[in-house]
Amino acid sequence: MEAFIKAEHVSFHYENEDEHQVVQKNVLEDLSLTINKGEFVAILGHNGSGKSTLAKHFNAMFLPSDGKVFVDGIDTSDEEKKYDIRTRVGLVLQNPDNQIVASIVEEDVAFGPENLGVPAEEIRKRVDSALKAVEMYEYRMHAPYKLSGGQKQRVAIAGVIAMEPSCIVLDEPTAMLDPRGRNEVLTTIEKLNREKGITIILITHYMDEAVKADRVVVMDEGKILLDGAPREVFSHVEILKKHRLDVPQATELMHRLKSHGVNINEMPLTASECIKQLEAILK
Repeated sequence: MEAFIKAEHVSFHYENEDEHQVVQKNVLEDLSLTINKGEFVAILGHNGSGKSTLAKHFNAMFLPSDGKVFVDGIDTSDEEKKYDIRTRVGLVLQNPDNQIVASIVEEDVAFGPENLGVPAEEIRKRVDSALKAVEMYEYRMHAPYKLSGGQKQRVAIAGVIAMEPSCIVLDEPTAMLDPRGRNEVLTTIEKLNREKGITIILITHYMDEAVKADRVVVMDEGKILLDGAPREVFSHVEILKKHRLDVPQATELMHRLKSHGVNINEMPLTASECIKQLEAILK
C-alpha cells in the first residue's frame, strides 16, 4: 500500500510559565507512524495521551518540535505548502457548532470550496454531492441550529467533503452525541471510506467505534502503545487495562469468562460474535 501520512520521530512540547519558571510539557515523544492511502485507522487513548495533538499535526495545524510529518510527500513544516496540505487533509472537530458558519445548510457546505476559489458551477455540484454522501441533501435549505447533534456533525463532514480532500481526520466527532447520532456519523464515515476511498483517521475513546476500523493505534503518554488490526489490539486486554483503557463490551464479557476457566479460543469484538460464542459454549 502507498503511504499517505508519515510521522517520523515526532516530538511535540509546549512551555508553561509556572512560578516565574518556564516548564516544558512533552505531549508527543519520538513517535513514528505511517498511514496508507485508503486506510480507516482509529486512534485510541485516554485524555492526555496525545491523540488529539497528533491529529492536528496531520493537517499542519501543529508542527513538530522535533521530527517530521509528511502528507502525500509534502513536509508540513513548509509554509508555502500549507494550502496544499489542507486541501488534502480535512479536519472535523468534536463540536460541530464550532465548524458551522452559515445560517443555511447548503451555504455552510459551500463555504470551504468558495474559499478555495472553486468556480460557482463546480461548487453547486460539490455541495449537492457532499450532502447526498452524508444523507443530508433533503435538509439543504434548513437552518443548522434546528438540526440534531448527529445531523449537524454530518453537515460539518459534508463541508469537509466538498473541499474534496484525500483524507479526513475526525477528532472525537461523536463525543457530544447520543447513541443514534453516533451511529449516523459512524455509518457516514464507513461509507466515505468504503465507497469513495477516502482515508479516514478517527480519534475516539469509544472502543465499539474502533472495532469498525481496518487498524487501531493505541496511544499512551505521547507514544504508541499498540498498533494492529482491531482483533489483534483488543486481544491485549490486560495491557489495555493496565494503561487505563477499556475494551469492547463483548471482549470484556468473554475475557471475564475466560478468567473463570471458560475455554475461549478467540476474543469477540461485536455483540453478534459474542452471541455465537456463547451459544457454542452453552451447547
